[in-house]
Amino acid sequence: MVAWTVDVLTIFPEMFPGPLAHSIAGKALEKDLWRLRITNIRSFASDKHQTVDDTPCGGGPGMVMRADVVDTALQSIDMRTDRPLIYLTPRGQPFDQTMAHELAEKQGLVVLCGRYEGIDERVLETRAPLEVSLGDFVLSGGEPEALAMLDACVRLIPGVIGDERSLAEESFKAGLLEYPHYTRPKEWNGHAVPEILLSGHHKNIRAWRHEQSERITRERRPDLWSRYVAQQEKRRRVQ
Repeated sequence: MVAWTVDVLTIFPEMFPGPLAHSIAGKALEKDLWRLRITNIRSFASDKHQTVDDTPCGGGPGMVMRADVVDTALQSIDMRTDRPLIYLTPRGQPFDQTMAHELAEKQGLVVLCGRYEGIDERVLETRAPLEVSLGDFVLSGGEPEALAMLDACVRLIPGVIGDERSLAEESFKAGLLEYPHYTRPKEWNGHAVPEILLSGHHKNIRAWRHEQSERITRERRPDLWSRYVAQQEKRRRVQ
């Protein structure tokens, strides 16, 4: 079976693998459970200064990444496999756990990291990438977003997480935030581990954890809570 393969196109190749070389993602990379290839967009510039940007047509601040350079870099990537082209941009579709699962089930990804004011719109019109945003904020470029997105996807690849049962109880899996966790010591700074977790009664523990997930979601993410309630009501109507 071919490993989940990612091609990242960037003008800052030294930013990769970055934190992905460590912990779970790094160990999976060493085991060849996934592969990471980096393409330096500057290598496809035609001038001696490796210029990748120019002033925006119509005027205005900042610079725009050139269509000819970016598209030439994309032409060097094998796009025949089941690997969606991702362009990271604040105007993109919000990235969430559902999308992470969907992307992890592909053969891999091709990730295009923009810089400056972004990429010439003609590349986006021609290539039609899946435009993805990690949130309503602006970064200097797509590289930090790419690192976060890849980390979220890699941990979902079969074999990456040692005990895959942990994936079933994470935040967002059932539409709720995750319940609180505790470990030893039993008493710390006047705070005790909830007795229910020490009872050994697994059914009661599961019920308590579910209640805590509901409480935390209701208090901290009313948007998620509203969707969760609507889903529960829909299930009841079907039954």
